[in-house]
Amino acid sequence: MQALLPPNYLLKPYIPLPSRVGPTRLTVQCAYRSDSLNFHSSVGSTRSDWQSSCAILASKVVSSQEQPAEKSGSADHVAAVNGHKTSVDLDLVPIEKLSSTDDKPASPPAKALTIADLSPAPMHGAQLRVAYQGVPGAYSEAAAGKAYPNCEAIPCDQFEVAFQAVELWIADRAVLPIENSLGGSIHRNYDLLLRHRLHIVGEVQLPVHHCLLALPGVRKDYLTRVISHPQALAQCELTLTKLGLNVAREAVDDTAGAAEFIAANNLRDTAAIASARAADLYGLNILADGIQDDSSNVTRFVMLAREPIIPRTDRPFKTSIVFAHDKGTSVLFKVLSAFAFRNISLTKIESRPHRNRPIRLVNDSNEGTAKHFEYLFYVDFEASMAEVRAQNALAEVQEFTSFLRVIGSYPMDMTPWSPSRGD
Repeated sequence: MQALLPPNYLLKPYIPLPSRVGPTRLTVQCAYRSDSLNFHSSVGSTRSDWQSSCAILASKVVSSQEQPAEKSGSADHVAAVNGHKTSVDLDLVPIEKLSSTDDKPASPPAKALTIADLSPAPMHGAQLRVAYQGVPGAYSEAAAGKAYPNCEAIPCDQFEVAFQAVELWIADRAVLPIENSLGGSIHRNYDLLLRHRLHIVGEVQLPVHHCLLALPGVRKDYLTRVISHPQALAQCELTLTKLGLNVAREAVDDTAGAAEFIAANNLRDTAAIASARAADLYGLNILADGIQDDSSNVTRFVMLAREPIIPRTDRPFKTSIVFAHDKGTSVLFKVLSAFAFRNISLTKIESRPHRNRPIRLVNDSNEGTAKHFEYLFYVDFEASMAEVRAQNALAEVQEFTSFLRVIGSYPMDMTPWSPSRGD
């Protein structure tokens, strides 16, 4: 049995605009709209063609090998596409065979769409589709351009959507922030790395260069508030005070979104903290340049893909893993010793509460009130999985842990970093 979408009904993703929900909360919503489209045997050459095609992949396709055919009037459901859970719930209508009593020959059912039909992997030299969180002008967009020059950057309203865009073949890569030199780790993305099955295939470090933006003709004396991402506000607090801006600070979802919000609503009493590119995109003036309190402000981004890359030894590599143990942190020293004995340097260690088992009793009984949190540990170390020492270290780590997963082994970002350089 094969399945098609109901006639004249297609879920078609599109690049959304921020919803106007007020100055204190700026959101960019993923939405779907109904439209009709004719599919050909291959993906179209335009952006809308492959976006529309990929919407089919996000639906729950019925497989004749997995489930038997149902009678008329029922619809089958499959919980995953290509091994990944889907986020769109569709009722699919089965195709009924035409009656053989008619003189006209029965038309053969439509051929099932495959991944190759919908969104083929980019050929050598083709333009990569790279998902990032935010709107055009965001620092994540700049990181995507640095990681993959001349790529087609695809804005997403949430980190989760960027992961799903790669899993559902809407994008080829995702570039997401993982830590900032001032704000620390982005915990949301650490949790999503474990929840999804994407692989880290590279990293890029981007200097964060904040600017104070406002509509043309607006002076600092006119301002009553400044809006931006919470981390951007915190990173510019001292400088804003020195500039005499003792005004309200209000948090929104992202820096570039703050600039877009001011331009769209013609707010002449509000300034945004964002990049210089955001000022160009949304027609704002730069009232002050380089307003971050610390010039050594850099964000590390990771590049994610559906398939891992082959580790090599001809250049510096970094490997990221996550592990846990049933007995909590008691084996942490043994795990770290496996790297120390082999002279493998750790560049990052991060602990996150175990979602499925956040708390356990100290005495492993139902009596008493003293409890410990259960943790997952994320570790980055400077070695390639192609090296024997790294393989032996992980073999030893596996002996002490109940769970171990390699998130990626990828080239380190060795590009020179200049704190005075803009984005």
